[in-house]
Amino acid sequence: MISYPVYKLIHLLGIFLLLGSLSGLALYTANGGTKSSNRFRMWAGIMHGVGLFLILLAGFGMLARLQIVHFPWPAWVFAKVLIWLIFGGIYALVSRKPTVAKVMWLTIPFLAFLSAYIAIFKPF
Repeated sequence: MISYPVYKLIHLLGIFLLLGSLSGLALYTANGGTKSSNRFRMWAGIMHGVGLFLILLAGFGMLARLQIVHFPWPAWVFAKVLIWLIFGGIYALVSRKPTVAKVMWLTIPFLAFLSAYIAIFKPF
């Protein structure tokens, strides 16, 4: 059985991979880079996908350690899953539209902060 602190480390690794890939891609696209000229697009996509997977895996592992295994989950869990889905869709938006990439470059840290706030304080 994996302990709660190990799940938390895996979760953080996923967060770092996700934020690194999205922020780098948003900055590249905002500066005029295109999908066809991006030599690291495949690696950014892999980092994004692996990051999302690790976040989900470790997140549900931590929920199991907290003995939150019944449905319906608390509202804060639904909020975290919604933010996770948004992070999943941001990759497609950022890689296609430079105007959206500029906005997302500022939105990505805000969503990460909101997610951390929800996880720490569980406001609802």
